[in-house]
Amino acid sequence: MAKTIRSKAQQALCQALVEARHKSGLSQKELALKLRHHQSFVARVESGERRIDVVELIVLSRAVGCDPFEILAIVEVATESDHRI
Repeated sequence: MAKTIRSKAQQALCQALVEARHKSGLSQKELALKLRHHQSFVARVESGERRIDVVELIVLSRAVGCDPFEILAIVEVATESDHRI
């Protein structure tokens, strides 16, 4: 059974968030200002140190102008069939 922390799917989520931020042209600091958080919050999310829930994914997606379903599709493909919660 796959572990949930540092899983392939979690890594895909983090990478998709980084790519969405880069595509939007925002730095971590600029995104953090939009989210009313510190830059370290964005860094922890993008590194996988801080996991996010579905609501946070939607907020992050809106902040970078990305469709959250695009990110979910990337994560879905990377999620192994035996992934446990």
